Amino acid sequence: MKTIVRLQNVTKDYGQGQALTHALRGVNLEIESGEFTAMAGPSGSGKSTLLNIIGGLDRPTSGKVEVDGREIDSLSNTDLGVLRRDRLGFIFQNYNLIPVLTALENAEYVLMLQGMPTGARRDRVREVLQEVGLEGLENRYPRQLSGGQQQRVAIARAIVSEPALVLADEPTANVDSKTGLALLDLMHRLNEEKGVTFFFSTHEEAVMKAARRLLQLEDGVICNDGPNHM
Repeated sequence: MKTIVRLQNVTKDYGQGQALTHALRGVNLEIESGEFTAMAGPSGSGKSTLLNIIGGLDRPTSGKVEVDGREIDSLSNTDLGVLRRDRLGFIFQNYNLIPVLTALENAEYVLMLQGMPTGARRDRVREVLQEVGLEGLENRYPRQLSGGQQQRVAIARAIVSEPALVLADEPTANVDSKTGLALLDLMHRLNEEKGVTFFFSTHEEAVMKAARRLLQLEDGVICNDGPNHM
């Protein structure tokens, strides 16, 4: 199996002096292709910080970060942007959809940035929207969709370019429990059938139970990591 993520002794500090906060304290982590892994921990434990560093949205204070075989902590902002565009997918708890674009346009945005021709792009997006259960809703705007439907658009956008890794920050936090389970089932199916690698942060038990590997993060340190026996 290919190692998609490798972190070696990664730290992240915010502020300075008396206001200095150690968000991550020497994190070591490897994630392989095809994994379906959840990272649990209380608010303030460093989950979002860790995801942001893996996703190239933030840089570590020290340590080494490799994503898809590249040391991203030494990349320029331009090269980081290309890596995020071409090799990573993101799912946020607040959906982060563009309100003036339809579901189809939101989902195709990454492919448009990649320069895929319009016809091929639209065919690919329609196929993925069908896979995530949004057939017939392609031309609706985010305000015309439920929370669960908006998150399905976000999932479609995250996987449409067939990235090496999808990072999901509390992906079921803003939907009801039934919708959350349906979204988990969808992501599990995409993992099993399409081989999409998922790495979640969560504090919800249902998400933890769905994962095959479970990390526990407390005070910026991984205190438990192994197969999920929940």
